[in-house]
Amino acid sequence: MAWKLPIRVRRVERRMTNSDGNNGTCKAAVSLQRVSRQFGKVTAVDDVSLDVAPGEFLSLVGPSGSGKTTLLMMLAGFERPGSGRLYVDGRDITGLAPNHRNISMVFQKYALFPHRTVAENIAFPLRMRGMGRAERERRVKEALAAVKLDGYGGRMPAQLSGGQQQRVALARAIVFEPPVILMDEPLGALDKKLRQHMQIELKELQGRLDATVIFVTHDQEEALTMSDRIAILDHGRLVQVGSPRDLYQAPATAFVADFVG
Repeated sequence: MAWKLPIRVRRVERRMTNSDGNNGTCKAAVSLQRVSRQFGKVTAVDDVSLDVAPGEFLSLVGPSGSGKTTLLMMLAGFERPGSGRLYVDGRDITGLAPNHRNISMVFQKYALFPHRTVAENIAFPLRMRGMGRAERERRVKEALAAVKLDGYGGRMPAQLSGGQQQRVALARAIVFEPPVILMDEPLGALDKKLRQHMQIELKELQGRLDATVIFVTHDQEEALTMSDRIAILDHGRLVQVGSPRDLYQAPATAFVADFVG
């Protein structure tokens, strides 16, 4: 697997392309163009346009009901936008089924198969892609090493701590080398001390893989600590996008100032 070692230090500030791709210095890994989604009379996502740079760690934050998880579900393919287009590496994925998007997702409750070993859980997306046994075993071994769980392949999920289960979920997410990893409050089920430890480990892992990560969290401090940029949503609308420093020092609205704290 083409994982980059050691950890590469990236600049927080990145010039982004516009949605048409004509400006800026780097092509967007993910592009949302005027995306909206309604549930009955409720507008969950309202005309959101956003570009995410290759290798960027971008957090979606906002109060409950702001649309951040709906936005993630649309990128994953579990929800369809009512209007707008979704692109990954320039490819229109708006109408594709989740298994054809080549995007991985890490859920808050891990979603591990309890009756399968750690290695079998990690190998699952490779089996679904028809990969041969030898190549599966090689990739699973490398993924376990990447999340510092060498030798755990034969264990069952119930034999692992919460932090170890989270690492298994991360290993499963990266094993097929997706261009984009989506994370829906993946640390929300952990206690405070373990959560802080996993924040560091997750950031280090993302740096080694040079992966593009879109991370949903309700925790402002977590977003400020981990993110290259933060996108703040309120009532389905994107109200400000910027680096943690930009949001803290120059909030665009009173809502952003209050939310960032």
